[in-house]
Amino acid sequence: MLWIPFTLLAAFMQAWRNAFQKQLSLEVPVTGVTLARFLWASPLAALYLLALYSWQPVSGGQFQGWFWGYIVGAALAQILATSLMVQLFQRRNYAIGAGLAKSEAILAAALGVLFFSAPLSWLGWLGVLLGAAAIWLLSGARLRALSWPTLLLGLGSGLSFALTSLWVREASLVLGLPFPHGAAWVLLLVICLQSVLLIGWLLLRDPAVLLALWQRPRLTLLISVCSCLGSIGWFTAMSLESVALVKTLGQVEVLFMLLISAFFFKEKLARSDHLGLALIVLAAVCVMWA
Repeated sequence: MLWIPFTLLAAFMQAWRNAFQKQLSLEVPVTGVTLARFLWASPLAALYLLALYSWQPVSGGQFQGWFWGYIVGAALAQILATSLMVQLFQRRNYAIGAGLAKSEAILAAALGVLFFSAPLSWLGWLGVLLGAAAIWLLSGARLRALSWPTLLLGLGSGLSFALTSLWVREASLVLGLPFPHGAAWVLLLVICLQSVLLIGWLLLRDPAVLLALWQRPRLTLLISVCSCLGSIGWFTAMSLESVALVKTLGQVEVLFMLLISAFFFKEKLARSDHLGLALIVLAAVCVMWA
């Protein structure tokens, strides 16, 4: 059951990372906000991996073949997902933007069954569906109130996050290292690749964005730290349990997001929030029993 506390840690840190990214998106272009997620996370991930090997040395690991394909796929999909979510923040309020991106749980469940040999029990599916309904209520979204670009951005972000999670889990399993070393290696390699790609792109296309991040060190560091701690939680939990169940339990992040939205951004919350929170609890109970 170790996947449960790791998932709760990830949800809590990701809620704060999203909040800080929303702040930064008011002053820095989308690519810069996306890079802020990875910029200082690489050395933190390296320190985490070194600490694990100091605590419990291990040997081996299949660093070949499909492993690198999963690493590249996860890195690119997460960059795309983050960019789309930042664009959502710029279109709608914080809770709605992040809420739409949380469509990843049900998308991960469907993709896992179809392509990754990861079936769910009926109780697991019930939890996923309850979680999806809860996210819809808590985000305050209504089909008639959303433009097609906003809806497509949200679903695109959710799909990209779902693919990221599925490829991260596959990379951890293919690597063949014991818990939690495999997840730590995947985390470090994915973050390093993302940092190199984004820094290289910005150096060639828009170096002013790098200067903008340099001029906002506190906010950039906060985003990277929250992102790294959240990723440690996600990657470790997904190496222990199926992505759909981890992501469904991780929807408690929306509870944290609503609290941040109300007290940090002073945004008003809808009456449907109480029902949505109740569904989140039911979904969490279902996936833990499953």
